Amino acid sequence: MRFRRGEAALLLVDYQRGFLDPQGFVAAQGRDVSACAEAARQGYALARTARAAGMPVIWTRHVLRADHADGGLLTTELRPRLGELRALAAGSADIEIPDEAGVQPGDVVLDKPRYSAFFGTALDVVLATRGIRALMVGGVTTSMCVESSVRDAAQRDLRCFVVRDAVADFDEARHAASLSAMQFGFARVIGANQAAVAIAAGEADFPLA
Repeated sequence: MRFRRGEAALLLVDYQRGFLDPQGFVAAQGRDVSACAEAARQGYALARTARAAGMPVIWTRHVLRADHADGGLLTTELRPRLGELRALAAGSADIEIPDEAGVQPGDVVLDKPRYSAFFGTALDVVLATRGIRALMVGGVTTSMCVESSVRDAAQRDLRCFVVRDAVADFDEARHAASLSAMQFGFARVIGANQAAVAIAAGEADFPLA
């Protein structure tokens, strides 16, 4: 699968305090967020590389209304602890992208109410306006918001390149299974060094699985 920088954007999914910070709602449930924090640092580095090469950088945040009225089954049945903790609520620290990320005025930041970066957002319009036909993807968590976004992108015939070092999960087995599924049917899974070289060079060929 060929990557061409001129038709690609860097999509960074949900690098926000709720998933990364020891004070966030995920850590409050006793989960280790260190792998997600390290993946985010890899993603921040890719963002700097992409900007330097003139490649668009798009960030998403998982954000719900403060009263969770838009949470639906996600907060009432599928993940009820989100509702109990009022996690990802608008105006809370959980939704903020850390200063370390270095988000710039020219970047695009989209808030989404569900796992996929396409659901309830203007991502389709942003990509079409810029002629984007491929996505370099990092984010958390691998098996939920990243995989949901990549699957939706693949159904739109967008080429996806998932950066394994820039994605992470709270469970290593789930992370590995998700990478395997994406590699099998929806994306090429590549390393951070491969991604950086491809962005800087402007193009690269990644073999089929």
